[in-house]
Amino acid sequence: MRKVYLLYRFIFSLFVSFVLGFFPHKSISAEQRSKDTPLKFKVKSIDGNEVDLKQFKGKVVMIVNTASRCGFTPQYRQLESLYQKYKDRGFVILAFPANNFMNQEPGSNEEIRNFCEVNYKISFPLFEKVSVDGSDICPLYKFLTTRDNAPFDGSIKWNFTKFLIGKDGKTIARFEPKVRPDDTSVIDSIEKELSKN
Repeated sequence: MRKVYLLYRFIFSLFVSFVLGFFPHKSISAEQRSKDTPLKFKVKSIDGNEVDLKQFKGKVVMIVNTASRCGFTPQYRQLESLYQKYKDRGFVILAFPANNFMNQEPGSNEEIRNFCEVNYKISFPLFEKVSVDGSDICPLYKFLTTRDNAPFDGSIKWNFTKFLIGKDGKTIARFEPKVRPDDTSVIDSIEKELSKN
C-alpha cells in the first residue's frame, strides 16, 4: 500500500512540475525595473525619524547590515574611514543594525547608537534595528534579497553584507561580509561610480 501511495505522490509531483512549466515567473520590464530601486523606501533613523531614501538618489550609496558583537564589527572603523574619504564626492553609507545572526545585536537603538559613537566615532547615517532575513524581514531588505534586485539578490548570510547603489538608484555591486570595506574591489567600484557624470 505504501508503495502505491509513493507512486501516486511521485506522479502527482511530475504533473505539478509539468503544469507549472506553462506558467513562467513574472518578468519585470526594463521600464518597470528602472523605477523600482532600493531607494524607493522610507525607513526610520536610529533616533526614530522617518527618512525617505529617495534623498540619496544621485549619490553613491552603500547599504550594510551591522552588528555590535560580531567578528566583523571592527569593519565599522573601515566603513567610517571610507565615508570620510569619499563623502565630499557624493558617497554615503547607510547602516542597518540587525539581530538575525547569533544574537549579535541584542541592544536597543539607543545602545547601538552609543556603541557606534563611543567605539568607532561613526558619523554616517545609522538606522533603527531591522530584520534582514526570515518571515519578519523589513521591506528594504526584502527588495535587496529578491528577484527585484537581480543579479545581486539572495539571502543575507551574515552581518556586514554590503550593497553598492549607483547614482541612478540601482544596485551595482554586492560584497559579502568577509570583503572588507577597504578592499580594492570595493574601492574600485566606488571610485568608478563616483567618476560618472
